[in-house]
Amino acid sequence: MRVMKLHVLGDSISIQYGPHLRAFLGDAFEYSRKEGDIGPLDRPQGANGGDSDMVLHYLRGGLAEGRRWDVLLLNCGLHDIKTDPATMVCQVPLVRYARNLEEIVGVAGGIAPHLVWVRTTPVVTAVHNARTATFRRFAEDVESYNRVADGVMAARGVPSIDLHGFTLNLGPNLYADHVHFTEPVRVAQAAFIAGWLLGHAFAGASPDPHG
Repeated sequence: MRVMKLHVLGDSISIQYGPHLRAFLGDAFEYSRKEGDIGPLDRPQGANGGDSDMVLHYLRGGLAEGRRWDVLLLNCGLHDIKTDPATMVCQVPLVRYARNLEEIVGVAGGIAPHLVWVRTTPVVTAVHNARTATFRRFAEDVESYNRVADGVMAARGVPSIDLHGFTLNLGPNLYADHVHFTEPVRVAQAAFIAGWLLGHAFAGASPDPHG
């Protein structure tokens, strides 16, 4: 059986559960992710996929460079909802987020035959905004942006992994800081995603003509 090439493109949440995901997947997938020096997690660079503007830019570059994978595991949202305390405007407004996701799905189709979306993880407004002063995040924005993403992905036939709902069900004391999770939560998130990927046959996948 041909090993599927999996590429992960996501924010710092995916960076933190990534090593566990790679271990859980074993030899079933050839694992890779966006690379580079991470730097501060709240100022995305390198391996951090950042907001939907950054994700779209990365995918356009990958398409132009001829990068190809079998499965693209994708998320963006937490950086999109970062809110300026002075203006109370999100970094990427909801309308632009929806437009970006539409284009992301289109571009991703030229890179991988299988796109899998990961729903944005929860934010507890009071916890987040008490622990960081440079920007705000709000739980209601997570819900709004997830709803928009749900609609885009459903309309385009892209399956979604509900990491948001799964994480909420893990109970209290989830957070190591304002938005990132404790190590046990990261392990559980990785196991959940790995179980979804390993249980999905990706039936009808044709051999990669580029690999």
